Amino acid sequence: MFRSLIFVPSNSERYINKAKTLNADIVCFDLEDSVPVNQKDIARQLIKSALTMRTTYQARNIYARINSFDSGMTLYDLKAVVQKGIDGIVLPKVSNDDEISTVDRILFTLEQEIGIQEKSIKIAASIESAKGVVNSYTIAKASDRINMLVFGIFDFLYDMHLDYEEGVKEFEYTYARSKVPIDARAAGVEAIDGIWQKLDDVEGLKKDATIAKRLGYSGKSLIHPSQIEAVHAIFAPSENEIKWATKVVKALDEALENGKGKGAIRLEGKMIDAVHYKQAKAILDNASKSKNHDFQNTKN
Repeated sequence: MFRSLIFVPSNSERYINKAKTLNADIVCFDLEDSVPVNQKDIARQLIKSALTMRTTYQARNIYARINSFDSGMTLYDLKAVVQKGIDGIVLPKVSNDDEISTVDRILFTLEQEIGIQEKSIKIAASIESAKGVVNSYTIAKASDRINMLVFGIFDFLYDMHLDYEEGVKEFEYTYARSKVPIDARAAGVEAIDGIWQKLDDVEGLKKDATIAKRLGYSGKSLIHPSQIEAVHAIFAPSENEIKWATKVVKALDEALENGKGKGAIRLEGKMIDAVHYKQAKAILDNASKSKNHDFQNTKN
């Protein structure tokens, strides 16, 4: 489940230790935007130390966001974070599939050197530019390590020479934000939406997350622990969705058991068929996963 991916500034031992208690689906140690250049080495060492204590973290997935190819630090970052305990890396500002192929080869070599199972480290490709948006489908298909695309809204706006303005229906990035989850789904991977900057605006976060869900995103990038609960609530199936799904599955199962063998049946004045059945099963499956995941984190 990828409802939440929270970035943790990794030049702070306090933040890294605090991350142990976070019940986000993905805790992502950050080596990029939140870490000044003169503190990159410190952050690398802190991440290496944190990964040796992997079992003390509640999150099911531990990732690290490395620096982009343009930074010249990609290889240094990978050598630091690729070790036992890491589940994946976030590669920022991906422009084309060649970048993914290069990282794939480096990961393969490092996995062999360290003795990690081949292909066990996943890649989340972050789409943050016009080129990235145009190439997002080929990026998502570039390696079987890729399990998600992440939309980076503010770098995208910067690349497009656009300002972020509230109250204008987000026209500046509507196309890009809509395209990424479509390309991700076509490639068979998940999509994670960009961050919500206003930490005190919980209602704004909920509205933004709801839009992301309706666009086809599986979850949202986060920058503060206070955002986790609200985002999980949005991306978990609602009570109405669960009720609808339960009725659909029950009705179509009963039709099959009774030997009606119809491809479509009438339920509460609407026609439902195999497509609705698949959708309903997916909703119930996600509801079960959400409940079990949060229950396990509560126990821990």
